[in-house]
Amino acid sequence: MTVIPKDVVLHRRARAAEAPESMESLRGDCARMAPHWAVPAATAAAPVPPSLIHGITVPPSSARLIGEMSEYGD
Repeated sequence: MTVIPKDVVLHRRARAAEAPESMESLRGDCARMAPHWAVPAATAAAPVPPSLIHGITVPPSSARLIGEMSEYGD
């Protein structure tokens, strides 16, 4: 554990209040947060054989929504 003296913390806060956030300070914040975020192990989904696919059931409200959407690129 790192102990930061109180005067250093106060100086950083005063400096942060003066200037808008910079890319460098954002990168530093991200680097400090990175150890707190766990990345789940990647699992590959097994392909489903076509013989197990027997159709798709879509509620009428969803079908209307999709039917009224424009084609990609319109």
